[in-house]
Amino acid sequence: MRLVILCLLAVSFFISWCITRWMRSFAPAIGFVDQPGGRKIHGNPKPLGGGIGIFWGLALPIIAALGYVTFAGPPDFLRHAINGQIDAYWSGARLQTHLAWTILLAGAAIHALGLWDDRKSLGPFFKLFIQLLVITALVLSANLRILTFLDHAIPGGNIVSIIITILWIAAVTNAFNFLDNMDGLSAGVASICTTAFLVATLSIGQWFVAAGLALLLGSMLGFLWHNFPPAKIFMGDSGSLLIGLILGTLTVRTTYLAPGVRFQNHWYAVLAPVIVLALPLYDLIVVSIIRLMRGKSPFVGDTNHFSHRLVARGMSRRTAVLCLYLVAAATSISAVMLPHVDGNIAILIFVQTVLILGMVALLEQHPLPLQQKDIGHR
Repeated sequence: MRLVILCLLAVSFFISWCITRWMRSFAPAIGFVDQPGGRKIHGNPKPLGGGIGIFWGLALPIIAALGYVTFAGPPDFLRHAINGQIDAYWSGARLQTHLAWTILLAGAAIHALGLWDDRKSLGPFFKLFIQLLVITALVLSANLRILTFLDHAIPGGNIVSIIITILWIAAVTNAFNFLDNMDGLSAGVASICTTAFLVATLSIGQWFVAAGLALLLGSMLGFLWHNFPPAKIFMGDSGSLLIGLILGTLTVRTTYLAPGVRFQNHWYAVLAPVIVLALPLYDLIVVSIIRLMRGKSPFVGDTNHFSHRLVARGMSRRTAVLCLYLVAAATSISAVMLPHVDGNIAILIFVQTVLILGMVALLEQHPLPLQQKDIGHR
């Protein structure tokens, strides 16, 4: 199965790389570009539409796989590769087709919303309203829920679990949208987080979630090839919102418990996504609080992100992006171990994450320069 997962990653990378490369030429021809000016750091118009490469790098393999699983039997080469267990996996895959189609349709809706915003610049609250509608429909249609133990723990626990799930996916969706403020930042951090989740799902044998994560990772890396600073194309909201939605949804579908392990004995493992996504969630929360304290909308862009403050300290934009990669990797590596450690080690992992975020908070204590051009924002 690991070989199959690797093949899925390679296929999605190739599709995303090709489409993104094509969009670099096609987007300027139709005027689909991000114009310089204001808070934006680029001096010349930059092509938009990198999110299209990410979407189709993810969507085309899923559509092909769902069609094949639905109407055909397992191929012979898989029978040999998966040691006679292919029939069980094939039956399991057919049971997951409704979920896969639902996630794909929700991703398509969010991707279309992002494209619309990239083209017409929609209002932030209208975008949030549509996001919540799509996420609510996804959660209810696919019966996605976290903290299912609440069902019997408190009255109305089922409703509480649904609401928390909707808010979680919405938070992750907007966290990566907020993080898309420097070349290569959002897609790079998302790739690191997705790699951590992929390793975790492979270690506990959640093959179908791992397949989705591999497709997402490959499609992001195919785009990142063209977006690493200095970027040749931007993904826009059509990419960042899509990444957040798919990643947030797949974190809900992951159990984070090794086979045979009871929730009561390893309950802390379900906190793995919070630790893996600690950096983007921290940035979302802190920037929103700063904007609200200044009487501004949390959805109006500014230069209060952690990445901007690192540049204000004298780092180049590429160095700041690489620094955030390392912070995301530091929290992600620890979280991968949560499903396999005892409570004492789990406490150390939680403490380590708090210390890393504490370091980030200290680095943020720096007055921003008056010249916006020195730090930039997109």
